[in-house]
Amino acid sequence: MSAVDVHPVVSPWGRFGLYSFFLDAPEPAVIDTGIATSPAEGLAPALAALGRDVSEIRWILLTHGHIDHLGGAHALWEMTGRRARVVIHEADAPLLRSRRAHADLYAAVRHRYLRDPEGIEREARTAEAVISGEMEPTVLLRGGESLPLGGGVSVSVHHTPGHTAGSVAYVVDGQDDVFVGDAVQVCGAANGFPGYADPDAYRASLESLRDEVRPRRLFLGHPYRDAGGVPYGVELDAGQARRALGESLEREASIAASAASCLAAGLHDTDSVYSPFEPVAADLAYDQDPRRDPSPFFTTLHGYRRHHERGAAHVR
Repeated sequence: MSAVDVHPVVSPWGRFGLYSFFLDAPEPAVIDTGIATSPAEGLAPALAALGRDVSEIRWILLTHGHIDHLGGAHALWEMTGRRARVVIHEADAPLLRSRRAHADLYAAVRHRYLRDPEGIEREARTAEAVISGEMEPTVLLRGGESLPLGGGVSVSVHHTPGHTAGSVAYVVDGQDDVFVGDAVQVCGAANGFPGYADPDAYRASLESLRDEVRPRRLFLGHPYRDAGGVPYGVELDAGQARRALGESLEREASIAASAASCLAAGLHDTDSVYSPFEPVAADLAYDQDPRRDPSPFFTTLHGYRRHHERGAAHVR
């Protein structure tokens, strides 16, 4: 089996770029698709510069269900003549099937804290604008699958929940290139705070990536930042990958400790933009605006809150 070349492709959106990755396999694959405009404005010209055409793509591999990773899936599928197989984990598949599911997800978590009466409908309008179409995936994943990309090339699937319930990592077998989407957050992207819905699952996934998968190269969905605010690239070598995974675990541990203290003392609504988690922001010296989309501060701390409440209910 010859080596599979990997080509990162960036599409601008918001405060940080969206990254897709073209795998130049016998059956070419794209990992993540950006938003609705990304296939035509980002991916197609990038492939043309390589002497390739977007119609050649046979696999669309989605790392998870957030707008900026699956928004272009339907458009890209159409550009391949509907020949590409669209792949996503079953837990995140509802976000591919329904634009409204994104507004419902916002309503269930972030809307509880953001005090924005128009937030749900704004989220719904965003989903309508940047998700190119609703669709049924071709392949539903659970983790553990091997996807054949022709010519002896295969990609193995590792379930890496935490950021979302259906986050997965794709590993090019034999060369240990690992594509994790947003499953490795380090200290966050432009917002300066890591975002994950389930802290326990996130921690376990990071440990699995570090101890079992052990990437030779690690490809990130965004240029996440270290503790000093310096961005990593999106293509990390083995040493950088170990460092990013270690820093991700250290940051999660510090947030977990601060959240535990805050929750043990009881939550109190205040006028602070960090309410009811103002003590956590103060303890971690987090001073960025938590209201700026995608609001990872509230997504993450709500995860610790749910865990705490489940534990309290179990004790009773």
